[in-house]
Amino acid sequence: MRYAALLRGVNVGKSVKVPMASLRSLIENIGFRNVATYLNSGNVIFDSELPKREIESSIEESLAKLIGQKIPVLVKSSSELDLITNSIPAEWQNDDLQKTDVAYLFKEADNEKTLVSLPVRREFPDVRYVEGALFWNVSRKNYNKSQLNKIIGHVLYEKMTIRNINTARQLARLTNP
Repeated sequence: MRYAALLRGVNVGKSVKVPMASLRSLIENIGFRNVATYLNSGNVIFDSELPKREIESSIEESLAKLIGQKIPVLVKSSSELDLITNSIPAEWQNDDLQKTDVAYLFKEADNEKTLVSLPVRREFPDVRYVEGALFWNVSRKNYNKSQLNKIIGHVLYEKMTIRNINTARQLARLTNP
């Protein structure tokens, strides 16, 4: 089965730095096949027959040995990525007029209650839930009014990993040969 592993909080700002070549080697050394990384933000695509939870544990343990600290890893199958990206309206883009992001949810936050608990001003962004993710679209002129940036300080922020819509769509494509 084809999977994408999404590492939370790597290679952004002052976060933990994980070179993608090292990540690719680590995933290959665990025994996963057809490994490829995408961008420098902790996205790795590979094949495995193991269950997702076992894959997540293997990657987290190996990363902890390599980096010296725990990095949360969320694994999504190609069908899960398809479900999420196909739920996002095609007209939602990242361009000069709008911003669209996907928050992939760890098990503890994967429910509709997460959607209503976020500290955003609902009149500005269109925020939706689908199993495995939240996604939102907001006009760039209303981004600051939306208070989407307050998600960073929310207790559930640690239970998600966010990618822009372009990355989300590309990850879905890359997991479908």
